[in-house]
Amino acid sequence: MSTKKTVTKQGFKTGEAVVYPAHGVGRITAIEEQEIAGYKLELFVINFPKEKMTLRVPTAKVVSVGMRKLSEPEMIAKAMLILTGRARVKRTMWSRRAQEYEAKINSGDITAIAEVVRDLYRSELQPEQSYSERQLYEQALARLVDELAVVDDVTETEALKKIESNLSKNPRRAKGAADEVEAEVEDDDAQEEAA
Repeated sequence: MSTKKTVTKQGFKTGEAVVYPAHGVGRITAIEEQEIAGYKLELFVINFPKEKMTLRVPTAKVVSVGMRKLSEPEMIAKAMLILTGRARVKRTMWSRRAQEYEAKINSGDITAIAEVVRDLYRSELQPEQSYSERQLYEQALARLVDELAVVDDVTETEALKKIESNLSKNPRRAKGAADEVEAEVEDDDAQEEAA
Protein backbone atom coordinates (compact mmCIF):
# COMPACT_ATOMS: atom_id res chain seq x y z
CA MET A 1 0.00 0.00 0.00
CA SER A 2 1.49 3.32 -1.05
CA THR A 3 1.05 6.44 1.03
CA LYS A 4 0.45 9.78 -0.60
CA LYS A 5 3.28 12.20 -0.07
CA THR A 6 2.29 15.63 1.24
CA VAL A 7 3.56 18.34 -1.07
CA THR A 8 3.68 22.04 -0.16
CA LYS A 9 3.63 24.95 -2.65
CA GLN A 10 2.97 28.65 -2.07
CA GLY A 11 2.14 27.84 1.57
CA PHE A 12 -0.58 25.35 0.61
CA LYS A 13 -0.23 21.59 0.97
CA THR A 14 -1.99 18.53 -0.35
CA GLY A 15 -4.88 17.38 1.82
CA GLU A 16 -5.50 20.92 3.09
CA ALA A 17 -8.96 22.52 2.96
CA VAL A 18 -8.91 25.92 1.25
CA VAL A 19 -11.39 28.61 0.22
CA TYR A 20 -11.70 29.38 -3.47
CA PRO A 21 -13.84 32.54 -3.69
CA ALA A 22 -16.08 31.51 -6.58
CA HIS A 23 -16.81 28.02 -5.22
CA GLY A 24 -16.33 28.00 -1.45
CA VAL A 25 -14.48 25.35 0.54
CA GLY A 26 -12.54 22.69 -1.33
CA ARG A 27 -9.67 20.34 -0.59
CA ILE A 28 -6.30 20.23 -2.37
CA THR A 29 -6.01 16.63 -3.54
CA ALA A 30 -2.74 17.02 -5.47
CA ILE A 31 -0.15 19.38 -6.86
CA GLU A 32 0.69 18.32 -10.37
CA GLU A 33 2.64 19.46 -13.40
CA GLN A 34 1.02 19.61 -16.82
CA GLU A 35 2.26 20.75 -20.20
CA ILE A 36 -0.14 23.18 -21.82
CA ALA A 37 0.64 24.77 -25.17
CA GLY A 38 4.30 23.88 -24.78
CA TYR A 39 4.61 25.40 -21.30
CA LYS A 40 5.05 23.43 -18.11
CA LEU A 41 2.48 24.53 -15.59
CA GLU A 42 2.28 23.59 -11.92
CA LEU A 43 -1.32 23.22 -10.74
CA PHE A 44 -3.23 22.78 -7.50
CA VAL A 45 -5.93 20.14 -7.98
CA ILE A 46 -8.85 21.19 -5.78
CA ASN A 47 -11.87 18.98 -5.20
CA PHE A 48 -15.28 20.44 -4.32
CA PRO A 49 -17.32 17.38 -3.28
CA LYS A 50 -20.62 19.28 -2.90
CA GLU A 51 -20.43 20.61 -6.44
CA LYS A 52 -18.97 17.32 -7.70
CA MET A 53 -16.25 19.38 -9.32
CA THR A 54 -12.48 19.36 -9.57
CA LEU A 55 -10.64 22.57 -10.34
CA ARG A 56 -7.05 22.98 -11.49
CA VAL A 57 -5.52 26.29 -10.44
CA PRO A 58 -2.02 27.33 -11.54
CA THR A 59 0.12 27.71 -8.40
CA ALA A 60 1.33 31.08 -9.70
CA LYS A 61 -2.27 32.39 -9.88
CA VAL A 62 -3.25 31.64 -6.27
CA VAL A 63 -3.09 35.26 -5.14
CA SER A 64 -4.84 36.73 -8.19
CA VAL A 65 -7.79 34.29 -7.95
CA GLY A 66 -8.10 34.94 -4.22
CA MET A 67 -7.57 31.38 -3.00
CA ARG A 68 -6.91 31.42 0.73
CA LYS A 69 -6.46 29.25 3.78
CA LEU A 70 -9.46 28.66 6.05
CA SER A 71 -10.29 31.51 8.40
CA GLU A 72 -8.63 31.61 11.81
CA PRO A 73 -10.99 31.15 14.80
CA GLU A 74 -10.79 34.93 15.48
CA MET A 75 -12.18 35.67 11.99
CA ILE A 76 -14.95 33.11 12.50
CA ALA A 77 -15.82 34.80 15.81
CA LYS A 78 -15.89 38.19 14.06
CA ALA A 79 -18.22 36.78 11.36
CA MET A 80 -20.53 35.33 14.04
CA LEU A 81 -20.61 38.72 15.77
CA ILE A 82 -21.55 40.41 12.47
CA LEU A 83 -24.60 38.13 12.28
CA THR A 84 -25.92 39.51 15.58
CA GLY A 85 -25.75 43.12 14.38
CA ARG A 86 -28.27 45.30 12.64
CA ALA A 87 -28.87 44.82 8.95
CA ARG A 88 -27.43 47.59 6.82
CA VAL A 89 -29.59 47.85 3.75
CA LYS A 90 -28.77 50.68 1.37
CA ARG A 91 -31.58 52.60 -0.24
CA THR A 92 -30.59 51.77 -3.79
CA MET A 93 -32.27 49.76 -6.52
CA TRP A 94 -32.38 46.01 -5.87
CA SER A 95 -30.30 45.25 -8.98
CA ARG A 96 -27.44 47.40 -7.65
CA ARG A 97 -27.65 45.87 -4.17
CA ALA A 98 -27.80 42.38 -5.69
CA GLN A 99 -24.56 43.08 -7.58
CA GLU A 100 -22.90 44.24 -4.36
CA TYR A 101 -24.09 41.14 -2.49
CA GLU A 102 -22.85 38.89 -5.30
CA ALA A 103 -19.44 40.61 -5.22
CA LYS A 104 -19.22 40.12 -1.44
CA ILE A 105 -20.12 36.42 -1.74
CA ASN A 106 -17.55 35.85 -4.48
CA SER A 107 -14.86 37.81 -2.63
CA GLY A 108 -14.32 34.80 -0.40
CA ASP A 109 -14.01 37.17 2.60
CA ILE A 110 -15.86 35.48 5.46
CA THR A 111 -16.84 38.78 7.11
CA ALA A 112 -18.30 40.12 3.84
CA ILE A 113 -20.24 36.85 3.40
CA ALA A 114 -21.54 37.17 6.98
CA GLU A 115 -22.73 40.71 6.15
CA VAL A 116 -24.76 39.36 3.21
CA VAL A 117 -26.30 36.64 5.41
CA ARG A 118 -27.15 39.25 8.07
CA ASP A 119 -28.60 41.75 5.59
CA LEU A 120 -30.75 39.21 3.72
CA TYR A 121 -31.89 37.18 6.74
CA ARG A 122 -35.66 37.01 7.30
CA SER A 123 -37.36 35.66 10.42
CA GLU A 124 -40.86 34.15 10.37
CA LEU A 125 -42.25 37.53 11.51
CA GLN A 126 -40.97 39.29 8.42
CA PRO A 127 -42.33 39.47 4.88
CA GLU A 128 -41.23 36.81 2.40
CA GLN A 129 -38.09 37.39 0.32
CA SER A 130 -38.11 37.70 -3.43
CA TYR A 131 -36.71 34.78 -5.40
CA SER A 132 -33.42 36.57 -6.15
CA GLU A 133 -33.00 37.67 -2.52
CA ARG A 134 -33.58 34.09 -1.38
CA GLN A 135 -31.02 32.77 -3.92
CA LEU A 136 -28.33 35.18 -2.74
CA TYR A 137 -29.13 34.50 0.91
CA GLU A 138 -28.88 30.74 0.42
CA GLN A 139 -25.62 31.05 -1.56
CA ALA A 140 -24.02 33.20 1.17
CA LEU A 141 -25.38 30.97 3.95
CA ALA A 142 -24.00 27.83 2.25
CA ARG A 143 -20.51 29.39 2.00
CA LEU A 144 -20.61 30.41 5.66
CA VAL A 145 -21.87 26.99 6.79
CA ASP A 146 -19.17 25.17 4.77
CA GLU A 147 -16.29 27.15 6.21
CA LEU A 148 -17.63 27.17 9.77
CA ALA A 149 -18.16 23.39 9.68
CA VAL A 150 -14.58 22.72 8.54
CA VAL A 151 -12.93 25.25 10.88
CA ASP A 152 -14.94 24.19 13.95
CA ASP A 153 -14.78 20.50 12.92
CA VAL A 154 -18.55 20.07 13.25
CA THR A 155 -21.30 18.84 10.94
CA GLU A 156 -22.96 21.27 8.54
CA THR A 157 -26.16 20.93 10.59
CA GLU A 158 -24.34 22.02 13.75
CA ALA A 159 -22.71 24.91 11.88
CA LEU A 160 -26.10 26.00 10.54
CA LYS A 161 -27.58 25.91 14.07
CA LYS A 162 -24.75 28.12 15.35
CA ILE A 163 -25.34 30.61 12.52
CA GLU A 164 -29.12 30.61 13.06
CA SER A 165 -28.57 31.10 16.80
CA ASN A 166 -26.49 34.22 16.08
CA LEU A 167 -29.03 35.47 13.53
CA SER A 168 -31.84 35.10 16.09
CA LYS A 169 -29.99 37.67 18.24
CA ASN A 170 -30.21 40.06 15.29
CA PRO A 171 -32.41 43.10 16.14
CA ARG A 172 -34.00 42.84 12.70
CA ARG A 173 -36.05 39.80 13.81
CA ALA A 174 -38.17 42.04 16.02
CA LYS A 175 -41.65 43.22 15.01
CA GLY A 176 -40.44 46.79 14.42
CA ALA A 177 -37.71 45.58 12.07
CA ALA A 178 -38.73 47.83 9.20
CA ASP A 179 -38.35 50.90 11.43
CA GLU A 180 -34.89 49.77 12.54
CA VAL A 181 -33.74 49.11 8.98
CA GLU A 182 -35.09 52.50 7.92
CA ALA A 183 -33.23 54.19 10.80
CA GLU A 184 -30.05 52.30 9.89
CA VAL A 185 -30.38 53.45 6.26
CA GLU A 186 -30.79 57.06 7.41
CA ASP A 187 -27.76 56.69 9.70
CA ASP A 188 -25.71 55.41 6.77
CA ASP A 189 -26.91 58.29 4.55
CA ALA A 190 -25.95 60.83 7.25
CA GLN A 191 -22.50 59.23 7.62
CA GLU A 192 -21.93 59.28 3.86
CA GLU A 193 -22.91 62.97 3.65
CA ALA A 194 -20.61 63.82 6.55
CA ALA A 195 -17.66 62.07 4.89
